[in-house]
Amino acid sequence: MAIITTSRLTLSPFQPSDWLFFLALRENPDIMRFMADISPERETRLLFARRLAAQHTFVIRDQENGTPLGDIGLQISHLHPQEADVGYTVIPPAQGKGIASEALQAICRYAFTQTGVNAINGYVLADNTPSARVLEKQGFIRTQVLEKAYEVNGIRYDDWVYRLERNPE
Repeated sequence: MAIITTSRLTLSPFQPSDWLFFLALRENPDIMRFMADISPERETRLLFARRLAAQHTFVIRDQENGTPLGDIGLQISHLHPQEADVGYTVIPPAQGKGIASEALQAICRYAFTQTGVNAINGYVLADNTPSARVLEKQGFIRTQVLEKAYEVNGIRYDDWVYRLERNPE
């Protein structure tokens, strides 16, 4: 399993010891309001088990002290293995400090150099402008608006689709 480092961060594969951190992320209403309804713990455990088994999902950690700050991952398409979807979450105290941008830049570099992926897609609820800015800073271009396509807590939101393509060498 890969470990990715940046000047401030280490992106390391999920370990069983990350369960409580993962649970705290998935039960935090401030984080989940842009992702999904908060699930019962048994469903969150199943999701965590998939993270443990997944090849390209990482805990974002402070490189200096190992404190978990969020998670990030790639889901490579089975039908189109040259494409992947990216998703990320950062705890509220670490938001607005460039953590998500730094982690996204690192995982995009990893995707393009280590996985055979040529394009990465990101999906953001229209109300989540900070996350949209993170994608745009990395060079992602909004390619589509899926009107009222995603529901969280009984409210339907537009879903913005972003794409970053590998630069030809």
